[in-house]
Amino acid sequence: QAAADPVSSSDAPEDDPKAPSSVSQNISDADAFKILLEMKMKKRKKKPALPSTVTELCTKDGSKVYVVGTAHFSDSSKKDVVKTIQEVQPDVVVVELCQYRVSMLKMDEKTLLKEAKEINLEKLQQAIKQNGVMSGLMQMLLLKVSAHITEQLGMAPGGEFREAFKEASKVPFCKFHLGDRPIPVTFKRAIAALSFWQKVKLAWGLCFLSDPISKDDVEKCKQKDLLEQMMAEMIGEFPDLHRTIVSERDVYLTYMLKQAAKKLELPRASETEPRKYIPAVVVGVVGMGHVPGIEKNWNSDLNIQEIMSVPPPSASSKIFKFVLKATVFGLMGYGCYRIGQRTAQLLLAMPAAQSYLQKLTEIRHQY
Repeated sequence: QAAADPVSSSDAPEDDPKAPSSVSQNISDADAFKILLEMKMKKRKKKPALPSTVTELCTKDGSKVYVVGTAHFSDSSKKDVVKTIQEVQPDVVVVELCQYRVSMLKMDEKTLLKEAKEINLEKLQQAIKQNGVMSGLMQMLLLKVSAHITEQLGMAPGGEFREAFKEASKVPFCKFHLGDRPIPVTFKRAIAALSFWQKVKLAWGLCFLSDPISKDDVEKCKQKDLLEQMMAEMIGEFPDLHRTIVSERDVYLTYMLKQAAKKLELPRASETEPRKYIPAVVVGVVGMGHVPGIEKNWNSDLNIQEIMSVPPPSASSKIFKFVLKATVFGLMGYGCYRIGQRTAQLLLAMPAAQSYLQKLTEIRHQY
C-alpha cells in the first residue's frame, strides 16, 4: 500500500487542484505488484545469516527451500523461525500442520494452555467420532502426553507455527501452506500397523507417563545426533509406528515442500506478453525429527497416493473394539444393577414401606 500510494500522507490539502494526484490512480495492478516485489527482493538477503537449525535445499528449477528444524515446546525455535523468514523474505511458508490442527494458529497462548490441560469426556467422544474407537483413544493418550509436557513447561505447543503465521503475513505476496498429512489418516494407519499387544504396550506407556521434563530436555531435541539416538530407541520398540508416524510423513512433507517450491509466474501487462517465471523461495517449519527424512527424500520422485490410503481394520482391532464395547456396556449394566439394588433396599427400609408390606402380609394370611 505504501508503494502504491506514496504521497497519501502528504500535507497538501485534498481539495487543492495543484496538489499531486495519488499514484494509486495512475498505477496499474501489474506495476504495483512489480514495485512491491522489488521492495521485497531488496529486503531478501543474498547470503542470509541463518540459525544452525536451518537446512537449505534446492530444486532443479533453482528454487530454494529453507527447512527450519524445531522443537515444539521451544522459545529458541520460535526465534529461529522469525529470523529465517525475515532474512529470506519467502514466497511461501509451509508448516507441519494439517486442517484438523489449524485452530492452533488462531488461539492465543493462554487459551491453548487451558485447552491442553482440559481433556474431558466430550473431547474423547469427538476424537472417537472423528477417527474411530482405536484411533480416537490413541489420539487422546497423545493429547495427555502433550498436556503433561504443557503442565511441566508452562508453554503451549505449536508456538513456532504461530510465529511463522504472523511473520508470513508481514511479507508481501507470501502464501501460507499447511504441509502435514491429515491427522485422521496418520492415526488410522498407525493403529492398523500395530499388533494387539503393541497397542496395549503403547497405551500402557502413554497412560503412565509422568517423568519430569525440563526446558533443557526440549532444547536437546534440536540436536540432530541426540534426536537420532532417541528415534533409534523408539524404532527398536515400535518400528511400524515409526514408519507411519515419522517416515511416511517425511515423504508427505517433502512432497508438499516441493510443490510449494514451483517457479512463480510474474504478472503480465497484457495477454500477449510472454509468461515469465522466477525461482521461488520457501521456508518450511517442521519438527527436527523430520529434517533427515526430508533431506533423504528430496531428490526422489514421490507418490503420496499409497500413504494416503486407510487400510481396513485388522482382526486384532475388531477383537479389541468388541472387548472394549462389551466391557463398557457390561460395566454400565452392572452399575445400573447395583444402583437399582441399592435403591430397592433403601425403599424397603423406609417405615412407610415396612407398614405397607405388613398390611399386605396380614391380608394374605386372612385369605
